[in-house]
Amino acid sequence: MIHFINTVKSEPYKHLQKYYLQALEADQKNIEGLCISSFNKTLNEVNSRYVNLKYINEDRWFFYTNYNSPKAFEFESHNQVSGVIFWNNINIQIRIKGLIQKADDTESDNHFSNRSIEKNALAISSSQSKKISSYKKIVSNYKNTLKKINKKDLIDRPESWGGYFLVPYYFEFWKGEKNRLNQRVEYIIKNGVWKRSFLQP
Repeated sequence: MIHFINTVKSEPYKHLQKYYLQALEADQKNIEGLCISSFNKTLNEVNSRYVNLKYINEDRWFFYTNYNSPKAFEFESHNQVSGVIFWNNINIQIRIKGLIQKADDTESDNHFSNRSIEKNALAISSSQSKKISSYKKIVSNYKNTLKKINKKDLIDRPESWGGYFLVPYYFEFWKGEKNRLNQRVEYIIKNGVWKRSFLQP
């Protein structure tokens, strides 16, 4: 699920919510999946991965991760990213480009405190994307952390884990049609106003 908070009334956000409700009604799996691409300046290459889009608060798109992960370093060194959502049950693709930054501590603390103990145990036990000797070791670290957490009434969010949000400045809505006569509409924001254009398939 994606939670919409303080909904923006602009045209691209109306389209986004319309298609989201259609995908929800169509029982779309992994509806919160957002593929984020970022740039690694050191290696001069682009990396992509799926994240779980948790909230859209006004025009800020929130997800959560390890601040010591490769993608976090890429976000910090190059704050422009692109993203793709594909809801295959309704044959809709949504492309975005935006600027990304770290969420403030209060936003990250609130999200962490509302997650399950099991998810938080993994956030604490895992040094995301770092090499490890085996999957068995991952499970062992997780179980040991979960045991420690279960002995406490409250756990604090680790400084190494928290939120990012991106603010799109570009949308493209792609709707698949027969014979590849696909509908494509793009929106680019200029001086606070979204400009619409139609694109050929």
